[in-house]
Amino acid sequence: MKQNQNSRRNNQIAREKLASILLFEISDPDLALVTLTGVEVSVDKSFLRAYVSCEASRYEEVSAALGRAKGRIRSLLGHALGWRVTPEIAFEIDTTTDEAERITRALENVPPTIGVEKDEFGYPVEPADEDAVGEDEDPE
Repeated sequence: MKQNQNSRRNNQIAREKLASILLFEISDPDLALVTLTGVEVSVDKSFLRAYVSCEASRYEEVSAALGRAKGRIRSLLGHALGWRVTPEIAFEIDTTTDEAERITRALENVPPTIGVEKDEFGYPVEPADEDAVGEDEDPE
């Protein structure tokens, strides 16, 4: 969504209020260890997209729990924000932490060929043997 100073402030206010609601007001055990990573509010404040993070194995469970609690969360959020319009809420699972973890694991498992010296075409360069003597030269 388009961002300006006013919408960034609205995003921050909505994120704080929504995080407080998820932490203190909603007592669904399926929403334990869920982190609110970001909120985007439309310019006219009629729509709010909330990004939540959780373990990869719990995506469906958390999505279902958020779907069940969406009405109650929207009601509490409308009272907490005090805006003229209570925004429609859409929850999305934020998978950026999972992607970052996957990239970190891939970087830790670097293949041994990555350290081999290569020529300008990408082929490995044979290391020159210093002990070997050319066949045409006399070893004197």
